[in-house]
Amino acid sequence: MPVSVPRAAARRAAAVGLPLAGAALAHVGPAATWLPAVRGRLTPGLAGVGHPRHVALTFDDGPDPVSTPRFLDALDGLGVRATFFVLGDAVVRHPEVVRETVRQGHEVAVHGWSHDRPWLPAPARDVRALRRAVEAVRDVTGVTPRWYRPPYGILTSGRWAAARAAGLRPVLWTAWGRDWTATATPASVRATVEADLRGGGTVLLHDTDRTAAPGCWRASLGALPGLVAGRRAAGLTVGPLAEHGTAAAVPATAPPLPDGPAAVPDPQAPGRGRRP
Repeated sequence: MPVSVPRAAARRAAAVGLPLAGAALAHVGPAATWLPAVRGRLTPGLAGVGHPRHVALTFDDGPDPVSTPRFLDALDGLGVRATFFVLGDAVVRHPEVVRETVRQGHEVAVHGWSHDRPWLPAPARDVRALRRAVEAVRDVTGVTPRWYRPPYGILTSGRWAAARAAGLRPVLWTAWGRDWTATATPASVRATVEADLRGGGTVLLHDTDRTAAPGCWRASLGALPGLVAGRRAAGLTVGPLAEHGTAAAVPATAPPLPDGPAAVPDPQAPGRGRRP
């Protein structure tokens, strides 16, 4: 009995669509590590879990010639060193800020070349972009960066592979301050961080408003003294990822997903706000 035209068309569509859907899932599936429960259970090193008496302090999205120097001054006054995840296109525009960051003893890591979303597979482009960012940091500072945190914390399979090709170790965070919003204040940033922060955790803040509400970086800047004082009062030290003890625990390749469906983050979803 001949197959009807609608049924034949449906079979052809399935033959094409299923492999494409599988490829899309393979690309974006590892981005489920953005979810704290997933990365905390599968890969604590990726989440930024380190020595239990240490807290890693990290900043994303710089360098910014206006705001980053303010953070450097504040950290110097507190006697704290941190890790700055920089964007390559900003490094080449503001090399003097990056050089000063390293001169003051801070660690510089890679946040990407630009602050984009990686929903469509582009493995060759991902590799080129990360290698370009690594070269920009190395050319400006003379230091080869070690860590990689993707924009929005979205680690697709392509970006896992690109990080490995560029010699970078992915690391995300255990606590953030939601400091990118227009309503953020020093008190709200500190309270949000402290709600999730434990010894061994990694804090994510921003030293610029490049992709956030204008002037919101002042909330993080104002929260720093209290955050540092609170950790020290608890007997913890605060410093960069280089001193955090995470390297051996961070996987070089994407982890398998947990059993069952995992939600993949959508940075544009209503109510979620901007991602790092």
